[in-house]
Amino acid sequence: MFRLSRYLHALRPGTDAGTRPAQPTASAGQTGPVVIWNLVRRCNLTCRHCYATSADKDFPGELDRAEIDRVMDDLHAYGVRVLILSGGEPLLHPDIFAIARRAKALGFYVGLSSNGTLIDAARLAEIAATGFDYVGISLDGLRETHDRIRRREGAFAAALQGLRDCRTAGLKVGLRFTLTRDNAAELPELLRLMDEEDIDKFYLSHLNYAGRGYRNRGDDPHHRLTREAMDLLFETCWADVRAGRRREIVTGNNDADAVYLLHWAARRQPDALPRLRTMLRRWGGNASGVNIANIDNEGRVHPDTMWWDYSLGNVKERPFGVIWDDRSDPLMDGLKQHPRPLKGRCATCSHLDICAGNSRTRAWRLTGDPWSEDPGCYLTDAEIAETFGEAPGLRPASTGDRDVARNAA
Repeated sequence: MFRLSRYLHALRPGTDAGTRPAQPTASAGQTGPVVIWNLVRRCNLTCRHCYATSADKDFPGELDRAEIDRVMDDLHAYGVRVLILSGGEPLLHPDIFAIARRAKALGFYVGLSSNGTLIDAARLAEIAATGFDYVGISLDGLRETHDRIRRREGAFAAALQGLRDCRTAGLKVGLRFTLTRDNAAELPELLRLMDEEDIDKFYLSHLNYAGRGYRNRGDDPHHRLTREAMDLLFETCWADVRAGRRREIVTGNNDADAVYLLHWAARRQPDALPRLRTMLRRWGGNASGVNIANIDNEGRVHPDTMWWDYSLGNVKERPFGVIWDDRSDPLMDGLKQHPRPLKGRCATCSHLDICAGNSRTRAWRLTGDPWSEDPGCYLTDAEIAETFGEAPGLRPASTGDRDVARNAA
């Protein structure tokens, strides 16, 4: 998760080098990763880019309630303090609100990742009463585009109404958007919708190659479209900074965004470039297998949500912490190395200390080698070679930004 707003606010003239925008803070005792937990695989939609390849049916082997409670206790004991409850569609889990209330009682920051179409009056009341820290609702474009990608007529209208109802109920709510070639042209309209609906958070996810997203990787926008989308986000966020607005704009699944921001800052705020580079090094880029984890509906643990074809172990058989600390698995060992054993352009990039090699899933999906260069990196050879007058460095692996509640949703 790349918190663009945070870094652009820090570029504002007169901002102290140590100043950070006011954001929620991590929970006490945080030592474990942020965990995205796919409680259920069932979903009422069949989205083209779904990494879980969900469907509107029950799937065998899912964790029962007793197992969920036990795993939650294990996570808390290991130092996990941030849970993002996902699916499928998590609102289809029969115990979703009881599970979330228990997580809140244990002190977790609890987010809900929903398609928004099932947020009727009864569920809205439950969501509000449960006290979710954040509700993320996905829109993949305007009405026609969204309904086509989500494969359900009326999905846009229902999701937008769910978003509005959550906002009216006083919940922190965000709009989530997965960028593809099919919907890139509608990004400006969605940002305008964010204004019109008074939404405080916008999350742009670059398409990663997992589940149906892998089969539809032809929809991945080529690099020019990606750069245009990021330019628009930078300018939108910079306008917020100048206007004193505290909205959040974040991106995910392409850590090259941080390096692209360096080049933007070199043109727009060159005096702040050293401070920005220091902050981005502290952030540290791709956190798969380190500060971000995934548990799927059957209890398998993955380095992140895009690694569903690669299991590190199952929480039905071993505690989460034992699985997470086990470096006998070659992928997990490589992800925890510093620097990682990268190849190609990623190995020679001057900004490896910032992006950490970007998405290993895309590399693995297209080449069979998780350490080859990321085909989703949209930076030119000249841009990855540019050091802005200083030698590239590598931060210690243990000093990554663990401001997890702010990086979670």
